[in-house]
Amino acid sequence: MMGKHERQKNLFSYGVDLDKRVRLDHPLRKVDEQVDFSFVREEVADKYGSNGNVSVDPEVVLKLMFLLFWDNVRSERELMRILPERLDYLWFLGYGLDDAIPDHSVLSKARARWGADAFEKMFLRSVSQCVEARLVSNELLHMDGSLIDANASRDSVVKSDPEMIARLREVYGAQEAKLEGCKSDSSKGRLANATLISPTDPDAPCARKKTGGESKPRYKAHRAVDDEHGVVTATITSPGDVEENAKMLALLHQHRANVGGLPQSAVADSQYGTSENYRDFVALGVATHMKPHSGRKRHVEVYGAERFRYDAASDTYACPAGERLYPRSPDKIRMSVEYAVRKGTCDRCSLRPQCTKAKLGRTVQRRWGQELIDQGLEQSRSEPAHRSRARRKWRMEGSFAQSANLHGFKRSRWRRLWRQRIQDHIICAIENVKILIANASGPRKSPAVVISRVQGPAITAFARIARVAISILEALSKSAGGDAKRPEIQFRALYPLFGQQPLYL
Repeated sequence: MMGKHERQKNLFSYGVDLDKRVRLDHPLRKVDEQVDFSFVREEVADKYGSNGNVSVDPEVVLKLMFLLFWDNVRSERELMRILPERLDYLWFLGYGLDDAIPDHSVLSKARARWGADAFEKMFLRSVSQCVEARLVSNELLHMDGSLIDANASRDSVVKSDPEMIARLREVYGAQEAKLEGCKSDSSKGRLANATLISPTDPDAPCARKKTGGESKPRYKAHRAVDDEHGVVTATITSPGDVEENAKMLALLHQHRANVGGLPQSAVADSQYGTSENYRDFVALGVATHMKPHSGRKRHVEVYGAERFRYDAASDTYACPAGERLYPRSPDKIRMSVEYAVRKGTCDRCSLRPQCTKAKLGRTVQRRWGQELIDQGLEQSRSEPAHRSRARRKWRMEGSFAQSANLHGFKRSRWRRLWRQRIQDHIICAIENVKILIANASGPRKSPAVVISRVQGPAITAFARIARVAISILEALSKSAGGDAKRPEIQFRALYPLFGQQPLYL
């Protein structure tokens, strides 16, 4: 006999247990098991008075901020609108069906009252938990930066003389401090964007994502990711016009403070392969797997500095023609010493057309600590460095991609630099929490490989077999209505055959 449900609103709701309404394998249950949000009460205790209106529990506020980015909810107003409909959210917050939902302004007031420190502590605790769970190997550290669109339109940018722009920055910073009681940490003294400012968000300078791209207000997130499981161990938020290589050493020091030691190797793209970074990292005992910076393109017939041999005993260089280059006064700004030939030496040299076009003759720059720089360059050209940079393509970029696709990383929710730091710390903490959840029963070990490393022509043969297997997986997945976007994931267990380098088919 077919039944029919009669829709009728109950006058009373007795015995509704949210703990039974939320399934046992719900992700928020795992978050609740892994993360202790109660630390925030002690962290922000000095931000509240001893009398007056009773505030919303700081633990609830922090959980609401967590949910905002966990599911990438469009806005704080939207979060409060959907909160009564989401039993899993209510359970996670410790609310009942009849509890009053806080107003959305509670979150903005808490940010202004707490500042960025409380959210940074949440990120640091997530790193500590990952270290305790042995999810951080500290062998290979990936570093990179990514631009973030500010919550300001390109049309809001105004142009004026540098003095007026500097004055406007001071006025906006002082006004915000009066309104919200927070110190503005806008960057001062930057040469870039000295004539441009967005009154909507004065801390976000104009920056381009690539040459010829649109210039608009942006921030930049610098991130360090451990290679083992992708744990984010350090993050720095800066204005968008800050060079990525300028924050590499700061990321390394933050990683050491958060993890408890320096990594064995550091890998990054060519933007980080500067002389300063090679020198500093080698001096600290960290192998440099950064791709060398290409620098300015020189004419094809001009000899490079590698053609000149340095003699430490006489502190001179020998050119390809056998002539000597002698040191001049050191350049403290460039942190280097220029070596030059005697006057008239290049005029009578037969190799001059292939060596230099300068009227006074050829010069060579030798940077301070050149021995360390040369050692770093040698490490960057090694086979382990090439394999590390291949892994970076999916480990480092994958971290940014997950943040952008799932947690709203590429667009600022709020304005001003200190709020953007809050956003970056929460998103990085969420990524680490996901790694903790995925490895809650202990880190997953790679399948044992009993076959020796594939070398030579065998790689081509294996690639052909892998292509056929992937085609079969795609056909089976599509016929079953599944997701066939990444069938090559099935072959990750075979990476050790290729020296931990993914096989590109």
